[in-house]
Amino acid sequence: MALVALGRVGRRLKWPSPGRGHWTPARRSRSRREAAEAEAGAPVVQYVGERAARADRVFVWGFSFSGALGVPTFVVPGAAPEPRAGWRPRRRIQTVPYRLELDQKISSAACGYGFTLLSSRTKDITKVWGMGLNKDSQLGFHGSRKDKTRGYEYVLEPSPVALPLDRPQETRVLQVACGRAHSLILTDGEGVFSMGNNAYGQCGRKVVEDEVYSESHRVHRMQDFDGQVVQVACGQDHSLFLTDRGEVYSCGWGADGQTGLGHYNITNTPTKLGGDLAGVEVVQVATYGDCCLAVSADGAVFGWGNSEYLQLASVTDSTQVNVPRSLPFSEVGKAKQVACGGTGCAVLNGEGCVFVWGYGILGKGPHLVETAVPEMIPPTLFGLTEFSPDVQVSHIRCGLSHFAALTSDDAWRACGRGVRCGPHGDPGQVVHLSSLPGLLEAGLGLSISAAGTRHSPALGWPCALSLLTPLAGTCAELWGCSSFSCQECDLCHWHTQDGCPRRPQLLRSLGPLDYRARTVAPFTLSSNTRWGHVPPGMSVCWS
Repeated sequence: MALVALGRVGRRLKWPSPGRGHWTPARRSRSRREAAEAEAGAPVVQYVGERAARADRVFVWGFSFSGALGVPTFVVPGAAPEPRAGWRPRRRIQTVPYRLELDQKISSAACGYGFTLLSSRTKDITKVWGMGLNKDSQLGFHGSRKDKTRGYEYVLEPSPVALPLDRPQETRVLQVACGRAHSLILTDGEGVFSMGNNAYGQCGRKVVEDEVYSESHRVHRMQDFDGQVVQVACGQDHSLFLTDRGEVYSCGWGADGQTGLGHYNITNTPTKLGGDLAGVEVVQVATYGDCCLAVSADGAVFGWGNSEYLQLASVTDSTQVNVPRSLPFSEVGKAKQVACGGTGCAVLNGEGCVFVWGYGILGKGPHLVETAVPEMIPPTLFGLTEFSPDVQVSHIRCGLSHFAALTSDDAWRACGRGVRCGPHGDPGQVVHLSSLPGLLEAGLGLSISAAGTRHSPALGWPCALSLLTPLAGTCAELWGCSSFSCQECDLCHWHTQDGCPRRPQLLRSLGPLDYRARTVAPFTLSSNTRWGHVPPGMSVCWS
């Protein structure tokens, strides 16, 4: 009878409506396993004191099955001890930044087509680590544990890359760069090393017919430059080198004119560029697909290579340009930095404004699909408001089909501002990722080192990696495409379950990152946040 009475009372109880944000009773109790998984996945807030030490961390996200993210359990769940919460399935797409567990202080990172390189400026013997696809030995030779004469075609975790250094305890690695299937490693005193596929001379050595690149031990050294190389950049199948004398060298595939040497043939030896760059001091070069850009010391922009997507349409109607041409971008002002992807380009001027041109989603909403003239992205999309009047973009990067920008905000010294991303090729967005304030010591923020690319059609997904290091009051922004089809794109699904948003939206922000845990906990913001709007007082960062 007591049970019946209790049931009658229960029917008379009126619980608050779910729409009013009140607690509602669960339909069934959770099992111990479900409770353990929920507890393990819950965010842990750890506030940083005034005397917190600077920390350098690497975060990865995107397609994982090639091993490019460096987390074996994403690919093979049994590769590591099972977590306390129980067995977890493989993770094909890592949709939020995942902290990569490394003991080394990483200073440079680069993403290729399904593989990643990391480097440190350490004087230790091991200076470079690779992970991901290695079928062309673009990560060097990684011997099998069972048979040392055989090598791995997939490297699932960051593994040391051996370099033939003459002074291994003195030489430092300054930068790494990755192309479609080759890699470049820049050192401070022993030249540039290249690895991987050399079918078009992109590694700077003689092309050997029918050469087998799989399980190759070959690492080529390039030192025949008139000056010391200070920057390297990889296109799909070509390479660029910038020296301390402001001269640009190139080698590799030239069918679209991307070598800039006045012809459309392959070049297997780094050769100095002429054209409009003759006598010009270049301070930065950029390439990722088959188009190339350069910035001079006086802020002029130069371009050459593929122009099928209007990248160089301001100076020619040709779709291939084989010599560097000066681009008449007077409305941009003095250029500070350029970024060049597969179909779109970007330039950052000295005032911190970003201009984009080319084809695809360029960061200005669904109505700007293509343009031959640089269009400025509204500064408000990067966080400029009446409450933060000093926000400026300080660095830009570009993957094959998406962009990244780093901002510095003197008014928000305690934390950075977050990440923006979206699709490319479909009407897209600039969206904002954020985390709770108070997570960082005053004066610390973010630094993005690399933007990734989509994999081959067989994989069909991008590999994105960001190196985040604390800097003074910074934030990161991302926009562009996760996949050319945008039918199922990881960066879009990161923010919404309804496909690609039509306009920039502040859809989801990242929760605080626990220093002990390896993941971040997302929480959803209001879905009615629209074009370029950032709620006043919103402070975003990660560390």
